[in-house]
Amino acid sequence: MLNRDKIIGAGLVIASVIATVLIAYLLFFAGEAIAILTLKAIVMIAVLALAGIVGWIGYTLATTPPPKPIEEIEKEIEEELKKLEQEQKQQ
Repeated sequence: MLNRDKIIGAGLVIASVIATVLIAYLLFFAGEAIAILTLKAIVMIAVLALAGIVGWIGYTLATTPPPKPIEEIEKEIEEELKKLEQEQKQQ
């Protein structure tokens, strides 16, 4: 029995082969106008993908709170260590 991941993986491989063959056909055998249109579509898809990734990174940077300063973390650790030492002395 095939699991779901293998089926999806095989589907992706088949889809990529079909897309490659289709694009090669459109670029080299379907005529000049179709080849130019295919190139324009491919470039537009690439630009949209890149802009989407950059936009996602920008959104993430803009909405993620900054990390605590190291000095603040060190103070918290020192306070916890002092508490532990006091607890050990009491026992």
